Amino acid sequence: MVFRNMRYSLDVTDGTGRSGCARRKSKREIPSAKYLGEEEKRFMSDLSTLAEGVAVDPLVGHPPDYHVFHKFIERCQQLPAMKTAVVWPLSDVALRGAVEAAEAKLIEPTLVGPESEIKALAAKIGVDVSPYKIVNAATEHQSAVTAVALCRSGEAQAMMKGSLHTDELLRPAMSRETGLRTARRVSHVFIMDTPAYARTLLITDAAINIEPELEDKIHIIQNAIELAQALGIPEPKVALLSAVETVNPKIKSTLDSAALCKMADRGQITGGILDGPLSFDTAVSKKAAKIKKLVSPVTGNADILVVPDLESGNMLVKQLEYLGGAQLAGIVLGARVPFILTSRADSAETRLVSCAVAGLLHHALHPAAKA
Repeated sequence: MVFRNMRYSLDVTDGTGRSGCARRKSKREIPSAKYLGEEEKRFMSDLSTLAEGVAVDPLVGHPPDYHVFHKFIERCQQLPAMKTAVVWPLSDVALRGAVEAAEAKLIEPTLVGPESEIKALAAKIGVDVSPYKIVNAATEHQSAVTAVALCRSGEAQAMMKGSLHTDELLRPAMSRETGLRTARRVSHVFIMDTPAYARTLLITDAAINIEPELEDKIHIIQNAIELAQALGIPEPKVALLSAVETVNPKIKSTLDSAALCKMADRGQITGGILDGPLSFDTAVSKKAAKIKKLVSPVTGNADILVVPDLESGNMLVKQLEYLGGAQLAGIVLGARVPFILTSRADSAETRLVSCAVAGLLHHALHPAAKA
C-alpha cells in the first residue's frame, strides 16, 4: 500500500537555544556544490513485510549485558498505564503480548475484534481477558477503523498491532478526514539495545519512508528527537549517515545532511545536536573519528542515526540484530498517538519494551496524563 506524500510549509526562525548543528572541524577540504537534483516522486509505504520481517530469531545469541531496555520498563512503573487499543489480537503472540503488557502495568488494553473468537483464543492459550474491555469488530478492517475512532475520541492513547497486516492497520489511521494524521509526516523509529554500544541507539527511518526527500527528513528527525527526549536524552546527538564525511554533489545524502545541519542552526529543527554527513563508523566510534581527524560532539556518541533511505536503514538494523546480537523495539511516530508495531516473532521482552517506549513518549508529550 502506498500513501502519497503531503507538502509542508517550512517556518524559518532564528535559533535561540543550544540546539543546532554540531560544529565539526576537519583538515579535509570540503568541495563546494549546488544542489542540482530534479524533484522526484515521493512515496510512503508501511512496507508491512519489511516491518514484520525484522524481528526473527537472530543468528547470534543475545549476550546478557544489555544497557537500556530494562530501564524503560522500570520508568513506566511510576506512570499510569497507557490506554491502548489492541487491534485484532487473534494470534497466540498478539493476545498474550497484550495481556503480559497489561500485567506489567504498561498498558490498559481495549481488545478490538470478534469477542467470541478472542475469548475462545484466551481460553485455549490459558490467559484471562475478563479484566479487559472488548470492543466487538467482525473484520480486520472494521477493527482498525474502530481502534482509530477510539484514539480520536480519547478513549485510547495508543494503538497496538495484533495479528492483522500492518497496511490494514495504517490505512484508516492515515485517512485525511477520519484518521490520525497531524502536520507531521509519519515515521518509524527502531530503538536498539546493543551490547557493543553503551547508549540507547535510535535508527530512523527503516520501515515506512522509502526514499525521503529533504523536507520529509525534517519531520523524521524531529520525531526521533522528541522520542529520544522522552526516553531520557535531553539533547540527543543526531548523526546524518552517508558513505562519506564530506559534501559530494554526486551523493544526495551528503547534500541533504549539509542542508539539515544548517536548518538546525536556523531553528527549523530543534532539540538536538546534528552533524553530517557522517559514515557509520565515525558516528559510533571515537577511534574512527580520530583517525579521520573529525572533531564533533556527535562523532562516537550518536544517539540517533538518520539513514538516507529505507533500504540502507533496514539492512543496518538487521545487521545489528543478526551479527551484533542487538535487541530492538519499534514504534511509529508523527500521528496523534503512537502506533506499537509488534511482530509475530517478537520476544516477550521486545513487546513489553515497545509498549514502554510508547508509554514514555505519550506521557512526555501529555504531561497532564501523569496525574
